[in-house]
Amino acid sequence: MAQVLSTEGLSKHFGGLVAVDGVDFHVAENEAVGIIGPNGSGKTTFFNLLSGLFAPTAGRIVFFGREITALPPDQRVLRGMARTFQLVSVFTSMTVWENLVLSSVRFRKEYAAGWRFLLSRADDETIRANCLEAMRLVGLESKALTMTSQLSYGFKRMLEIGIALALQPKLLLLDEPLAGLSDSEIVDVLQLLQQIKRRLTLMVIEHKLSKLVGLVDRLCVMNEGSVICEGRPDRVLADPIVRECYWGKGEVALA
Repeated sequence: MAQVLSTEGLSKHFGGLVAVDGVDFHVAENEAVGIIGPNGSGKTTFFNLLSGLFAPTAGRIVFFGREITALPPDQRVLRGMARTFQLVSVFTSMTVWENLVLSSVRFRKEYAAGWRFLLSRADDETIRANCLEAMRLVGLESKALTMTSQLSYGFKRMLEIGIALALQPKLLLLDEPLAGLSDSEIVDVLQLLQQIKRRLTLMVIEHKLSKLVGLVDRLCVMNEGSVICEGRPDRVLADPIVRECYWGKGEVALA
């Protein structure tokens, strides 16, 4: 399979703190990869480097064969990378439909310049089609005109994923998509992720390990900024170093 993303010696230092330490990583086309590790192990910082929110202290990032290390986040979106965050990030003063359309318009290549975005039309057929498809996938068709502030947390999470999907990404980064959800909402999100992983490349940070095992093809374990183990989920979770890493730090159980 073709390689979608790779990093070489990727590092991020905050003063004397090494948050990400020389990570060599790759993900293949249509692969689903889980990123796990104790709190403070560097997982979200790693995502922030990949998506361009942080500039690396050292190393390089290659996306579909082209180096993107210095590209800003919006340019990475235009090249096919999208992400979500630990805390749901949507516009609560807008409707579900407006959230989807606004995000889609902002990241169209022809509207990349600020003035073009402000003067752009929101009724473009391609934008409408992408937003309608994303809304259908996440099950929010009946709530298109609902103010986002009135949605449950679970529906807000679905909307955030829908916004990312409306951007037509080739690589989707999800940072703890199950955090804060009820058991029934977790089931709904996992069913959605099972659907969408067939059409794109997926990277997921998640603490609920038992929920992640059935979703991903490969697990990567980070600890103290480094990848300490990776491979098939069952083998990784049985690895003595990984088990000690979790149990020794009082983190989540593996069951």
